[in-house]
Amino acid sequence: MVSERLAKKFSRNLKERAIEAVLFLAAFVSVLTTAGIVYVLVKESVLFFTHVPIWQFLTDTQWTPLFDDAHFGIMVLLSGTITSSIVALLVAIPLGTTIAIFLSEFASPRAREIAKPVLELLAGVPTIVYGYFALLFVTPILQVLIPSLPGFNLLSAGIVMGIMIVPTVASISEDAMRAVPMALREGSFAMGATRLQTAVHVVVPAAISGIAAAYILGISRAVGETMILAVAAGMQPNLTFNPLEPAATITAYIVQVALGDLPHGSVGYQTIFAAGLTLMLLTLSFNLIGFWMRKRFREAY
Repeated sequence: MVSERLAKKFSRNLKERAIEAVLFLAAFVSVLTTAGIVYVLVKESVLFFTHVPIWQFLTDTQWTPLFDDAHFGIMVLLSGTITSSIVALLVAIPLGTTIAIFLSEFASPRAREIAKPVLELLAGVPTIVYGYFALLFVTPILQVLIPSLPGFNLLSAGIVMGIMIVPTVASISEDAMRAVPMALREGSFAMGATRLQTAVHVVVPAAISGIAAAYILGISRAVGETMILAVAAGMQPNLTFNPLEPAATITAYIVQVALGDLPHGSVGYQTIFAAGLTLMLLTLSFNLIGFWMRKRFREAY
């Protein structure tokens, strides 16, 4: 009997160690992938900056790396990326938060069962479809309201990007709100608050760390979006923060060059790695801001 119990214990320990090894391997693969991406971007960017000074890269107001008179001002691409992302967030954050509050606090189980799959279906639409939707449907409507609006512009691309991000913001925010203990809601109702007052003044503040995470994830999704901007924004390197004008973004430029005929190792080709490193640093900064916000709100509540 003793030997049988020892054999079972040894087998159980062996299985647990095997599971731990598999989990460690999965985590190691994700870390290794991230390290590999950083290595490639930094390696190629260092070669690029041997030909183009960093100061020129950061301060030049023109982006014409494929012309004979080459200029490498990343601010041109950053302006389009930031402007389109701001437009997208102005659409996604209010709409996504409102949907999350409705699903969490007001919707019946039947309505929630219908709305959740619809949101998931919206999230599964290919981004190229969103791009043509922005170009052929949203832009003509906006041109009726704004006759001077060009056919390619950041406004329609940003609006459709916001619609694309809504499911992400709404789903994560709703999960955070539903995780709030029911005792907080009951205490608010006992004090005479309405459902809307409870949702806005109790549930949302209690779930603010999860909601902030949803916003940061939405920002990262907006900054990294490619095909909507490549189709609807025009891909014109234009230093502007006006959403009514066409402009190029970092991701759209990377797609443009990566599919071209530039020889590998040329300065023009290496610009995509410098632009990609800039985009990664921008996303990292947003994630750090989100981490700081979650930490601060957790301490506050």
